[in-house]
Amino acid sequence: MHIEVRGVSKNFGTHVAVSDVSFTIDRGKLIGLLGPSGGGKSTLLRMLAGLESPDSGDIFINGLRVNDLPPQKRGIGFVFQNYALFRHMNVYDNIAFGLTIKKEKKDVIAKRVNELLELTGLVGYGQRFPNQLSGGQRQRVAFARALAPNPELLLLDEPFAAIDAKVRKELRTWLKQLIDQIGITSIFVTHDQEEAVEVADEMLIVQQGKLEQQGTPISVYTEPRTAFVAGFIGQSLLIERPHELKGFGELADRQQVQGIVRPEFVEIGRSQDLAFPSASEQGTIRHVYFRGTHLEFEVQVGSNRLFAHRSLDQEALHPGDEVAVLIHRLYVIDGESTHIVENPLKHDPMPVHI
Repeated sequence: MHIEVRGVSKNFGTHVAVSDVSFTIDRGKLIGLLGPSGGGKSTLLRMLAGLESPDSGDIFINGLRVNDLPPQKRGIGFVFQNYALFRHMNVYDNIAFGLTIKKEKKDVIAKRVNELLELTGLVGYGQRFPNQLSGGQRQRVAFARALAPNPELLLLDEPFAAIDAKVRKELRTWLKQLIDQIGITSIFVTHDQEEAVEVADEMLIVQQGKLEQQGTPISVYTEPRTAFVAGFIGQSLLIERPHELKGFGELADRQQVQGIVRPEFVEIGRSQDLAFPSASEQGTIRHVYFRGTHLEFEVQVGSNRLFAHRSLDQEALHPGDEVAVLIHRLYVIDGESTHIVENPLKHDPMPVHI
């Protein structure tokens, strides 16, 4: 393992920012640190960087305990949300800054800066100043500056937050390719689920200072280990009385059980068009939303409000239409744990009419 965090905690007065967090990261992985605002993401990142000291626990980088090492001794590159470029320096000098501080020879600096200008697609921009660059170009300069000293670990604090949506998507793809190419272990903080799912090799989900789950984007999405993760990842809707949904009546015998339904768990349409009409129930479409690549439907089923997706080429449905609603599965929240329950009626044999 390359990074190891053991039982790290950090308080600010009476506020618990990070509580007994432990995880390991293999070399070369790109990790998305994801969670709600105030969940402890930035505090964890700052402790890794040496900008904050843990109250308890240990941090190891490449087998070395770094709790007492200052930031400049940890071999870390840091990319800030607001770029933090030196306005009075041109692109070349911004990238060279860390190497200049280390008193590297001019030819060594020139070679490294030119390598990074090419790597980040900034050849020809070396003599420009930050105010002559676009937001995406400034962020590339920030990446190049962080990479110049060949750090052991690259830390990124919401690196795309200040960039418009189209450029942000392009930079996400670029960052993933860059990290894969150079093989540096990287951790980036984000509150954007789409960003984390698209870019990260693994995700760390935190909330209220605690680590809820670590895993690949697919495993976290399909196998959430806690009620928080099930509700936080994806477009999730909490159902207080899941036993009222057809096929899940057995849940009525369990105390204080809740359910989480995602749009991809729900199928709507005419009854004869569904694969398991006997497992469906009636619902009424309340609203229809155009989402670009698909339509999203808000459907009232009894006392429950659900969401479902349909492709643009399927039969048109409108607010007020009565539709058949089939819930294929849902996450059942039982205390602090979750598990998936499939609709058992889907497996009942279809009735044969003679």
